[in-house]
Amino acid sequence: MSETDIPISARIFTIADVFDALTSKRPYKEPFSFQKTMGILEEERGTHFDPDLLDAFNKIAKGLYNDFSGREDDTLKDTLKEIIRSYFGSDAKIRLGEDSA
Repeated sequence: MSETDIPISARIFTIADVFDALTSKRPYKEPFSFQKTMGILEEERGTHFDPDLLDAFNKIAKGLYNDFSGREDDTLKDTLKEIIRSYFGSDAKIRLGEDSA
């Protein structure tokens, strides 16, 4: 199976999901630093992560981390809802935490 057999949306989601998991506090671990997280992603370049998509993610990762890491406030939820709507349309059903759109 080649990387192009995997849909691009799944390859993008994989990077975002791992980034979120590593930089988020979990009951079983503290969040990793931005530098450590990016190092882990780089170690898996070309095996677990699409190199071209990882290059694109590298351009926006620090800004996302600075803007969103560790936040759980209502303003963040509203911002995320707007981002989701901009990509998936105003009919997107959005549920963040206990809120519903």
